Amino acid sequence: MSILCSRALVRMVKPYQLVKPVPVTLVAVRNLIQQNELPHLPVPPLRQTCELYLRTLEPVVEPDELKRTKKLVEEFQRAGGVGERLQRSLEQRADSTDNWSTESYLKSAFLDIRKPLVIYTNAVLILPPVADRDMDLGQTRCAAKVIAGKLDVKAQIESGTLPVEYVGGKQLCMKQCEQLMSACQVPGLKSDSLVFYSKSTTPPKHITVVHNCQFFKLDVYNNDGTRLTVDQLCVQLDRIRNSSRQTDVEPVGILTTQDRHTWSKVYSNLIKDKTNRESVSTIESSLFTVCLDGAMPPVSHHKYHQMVHGGGSQWNSGNRWFDKSLQVIVGEDGTCGVNCCHTLLDGTFAVFVCDHSVNMMKKSDVMQSPSESLPMPQKLHFNITQEIQKDIDEAKQHLDILKT
Repeated sequence: MSILCSRALVRMVKPYQLVKPVPVTLVAVRNLIQQNELPHLPVPPLRQTCELYLRTLEPVVEPDELKRTKKLVEEFQRAGGVGERLQRSLEQRADSTDNWSTESYLKSAFLDIRKPLVIYTNAVLILPPVADRDMDLGQTRCAAKVIAGKLDVKAQIESGTLPVEYVGGKQLCMKQCEQLMSACQVPGLKSDSLVFYSKSTTPPKHITVVHNCQFFKLDVYNNDGTRLTVDQLCVQLDRIRNSSRQTDVEPVGILTTQDRHTWSKVYSNLIKDKTNRESVSTIESSLFTVCLDGAMPPVSHHKYHQMVHGGGSQWNSGNRWFDKSLQVIVGEDGTCGVNCCHTLLDGTFAVFVCDHSVNMMKKSDVMQSPSESLPMPQKLHFNITQEIQKDIDEAKQHLDILKT
């Protein structure tokens, strides 16, 4: 699995912190054709690696320890020693893979980390407000237009026509676009795993929508294979909102805010039940998740908090599934943004996808009645045992402490 040719570790930045923009050029060609032209990550010479290692240690170790380490490094890189054997093995690996560091980096930097995805790992973006005329149409239409934008990106990914990105005249790897939709990070006791449903023989055609902590399966394609229009999406989203007005439903989604070790044990217990297992599978396999949020606490930077963690257990933190590769978040006030699983999606690519969605939202569209009857979105059910209820209560407490 080739994740990235170049991964920019984009950390969450508060809205009032400014980052100097880097010019990005988009070239509309078939994006994966040029992949073979990209240089592979080189394996640095053994001596260069050892010198860098020692320079890295100098500021953080005592002189005596550094002196001892230098002797060990010299022994490590002697002719015919362990270093040379490992170097040859690494060079052989580089010859047979797109990126020799991907697998080990992915595990050490993401999959093996036991901290929660929320706050620690997932990246967020706040989209600029759409035009006032669209804001007046409310949360439903705003969400529908964002969904339409994401489906447009999906169509370009599948046709290979998503524009290639260039930064500073250098082409970026576009391989990660294959991981944008229908992907999920699944918790494990010692290490998480990644699942890519888009590569199955029957790729998913649905998204999940969560409102008042209640999940729904929404098919976003008509019977003839065409995408639902913005107006059709509005009809379906209104149906979901009207079917989920109850506000005291147990927030199963908040379980995904726990540390990965705890969540993995709860996850295994949760999916023992057939109904729960089917609901979780529907969420994980969906193209992406749309979170129709309720009110947020009147605090400064509430939009940032909304995208990062949802505001807390009393607000929208349970209106999420943080393991998903892509969550679209739409607030009651028209606030719109995304929460991305950074294990699966690079920040640079997330920004590009969001830019495309914003452009879609700005387009004028003619209000039309749906041309055909639409099936009711399917509500996903969970059977909550006393043990799962206890896990939910603990997750609420931990999240509220974590966000402070």
